[in-house]
Amino acid sequence: MSFERALSQPALFRICFVCTGNICRSPMAETVFTDLVRRAGLERSIAVMSAGTGDWHVGEPSDDRTLTALAAQGYNGSGHRARQFDPAWFADLDLVVVFDRSQERILKAWAGNEQDRSKVQLLLSFDGEQAELGDVPDPYYSDAAMFDRVLGMTVRACTALFRQITPAIRQGVT
Repeated sequence: MSFERALSQPALFRICFVCTGNICRSPMAETVFTDLVRRAGLERSIAVMSAGTGDWHVGEPSDDRTLTALAAQGYNGSGHRARQFDPAWFADLDLVVVFDRSQERILKAWAGNEQDRSKVQLLLSFDGEQAELGDVPDPYYSDAAMFDRVLGMTVRACTALFRQITPAIRQGVT
């Protein structure tokens, strides 16, 4: 599904995962969450996308280490192209999930009102066992093992988030 179509399709719930450059953490989460949605048969109800706070990787594919970590766990993230978050999207999104407090500050500053600021949430806050960590580390300047670790954290938190929103989605409530 194209990014523009994800924003315009009649979905009950629209979620955007936002990291710094949109080549590591947020494409992981987008891929994982999209797979959860697909396996649950909720593609018409939940639209999933990702973006970055910065613009320096716009148009680029995910980092090779991201793709390798995803592939090792059976995911295909090869179709991703980085984009920068546009504050105008807030109006069409129900949830904006960030990976660290720096992104949280940026997105809340870009939000035009309290309703939009309330849409910005830390990914790990959805997983009780990881919530106290707060931030998902940025693996960009690290090794492949860190990408694997970040993917594991992301899968756990995305699964927890999916379990939290699915009952309302199945009932047609947003």
